Amino acid sequence: MALTDKECKAAQPGPKSRKLTDGSGLYLEVTPSGGKYWKLKYRYLGKEKKLTIGPYPIISLQEARFKREDARRQLIDGIDPGQIKLEKKRQRLFDAQNTFKAVAESWQDHNALKWSENHARTVRRRLEQDVYPELGRKPLADIKPPDIIHMVKKIEDREAYEMARRALQYVRQVYDYGICHAIVDRNPVTHMRGILKTAPKENFAAIDIRQLPELVGKLNRNEARLFPQTLYAMKLLMLTFVRTSELIKARWEEFDLENAMWVIPAARMKTRRDHLVPLSGTALSILRDLKRLNGHRPYVFPSKTDPRNHMSNNTILAALRRMGYSGIMTGHGFRALAMTAIVERLGYPDHIPDRQLAHARKNQVMAAYNRAEFLDQRRRMMQDWADYLDTIERGGTVIAGKFGTGS
Repeated sequence: MALTDKECKAAQPGPKSRKLTDGSGLYLEVTPSGGKYWKLKYRYLGKEKKLTIGPYPIISLQEARFKREDARRQLIDGIDPGQIKLEKKRQRLFDAQNTFKAVAESWQDHNALKWSENHARTVRRRLEQDVYPELGRKPLADIKPPDIIHMVKKIEDREAYEMARRALQYVRQVYDYGICHAIVDRNPVTHMRGILKTAPKENFAAIDIRQLPELVGKLNRNEARLFPQTLYAMKLLMLTFVRTSELIKARWEEFDLENAMWVIPAARMKTRRDHLVPLSGTALSILRDLKRLNGHRPYVFPSKTDPRNHMSNNTILAALRRMGYSGIMTGHGFRALAMTAIVERLGYPDHIPDRQLAHARKNQVMAAYNRAEFLDQRRRMMQDWADYLDTIERGGTVIAGKFGTGS
């Protein structure tokens, strides 16, 4: 006889577990401790098996019957309902272990050898700041396109367009990694092209080349009363036109003052190749002064608050603001200035300063260059550049074509 809900509620525990049968293999097991559990007895491939459906009254009598009928349909199709439940449980456990954050961290470890330390740190910081708060705890398999769109739109709403683009790129790559490692079988970012606004194109602020003599003069006179280390950093940035991050993270071990050469290691370069920076006489003089000042510390430009760390990028920007160049000049702007002046004023063919700028090559063939490419011309160019800066600050005239005889 079929059970009633009244009978299920009234069932009391005894010294042993007992069964209240509903029919077609379904029964309610009442344990000595008072627990009540729906179970289903069935046969699969000639073998008797049991399937635990769930506790009563969380699973009502009517729900238990629905689940019994589902199991019977599976048996008709030759499927073991107990095995299906076990596989679902394993999948839930697997998904719970493979959250977006867990897979993203595995993806970062996988790429550690080919990423520079700086790039790896940037990826980690961006994920922690914007992606993990929205997606980090969710199983990778459970994240839906609206979850990802909501995340990147929040970044876009604060006008951080590049960060939004990067975040979407990271999520796409994490899913590609997950597919390759059989964690998920789909990438929800695949069809998300066009969901982000096209960011307004911005160039790094840089003054006009005609304003260069004034800037050099202000630096040499130190009108803004910059600290000696900051002043030296500004001058060395102008003389070497490396990226600001490459300058402030420079370590003494990278410099060969005897041979007037600075070798920036591949780990700190965008191109992932060592970069040679020939040093002019003026640059050597500055470095020797800095050696006396900071030679006992690992960084050429140590932080004032933590000498074990390097100077902040904001130090350069703050110095430019004090000098009156807020919004019209950046540390990166020295690179654009140097490129323009060396070509237009010194007469060098553009491939020489371009090589010194260490721009990434557009294809793999062009990228396989020797780090010493055009080194003799670059040595001469760096000294000519230092002489040019000295000449214009003193009000001298530079004759076009006097420099840059190498090609």
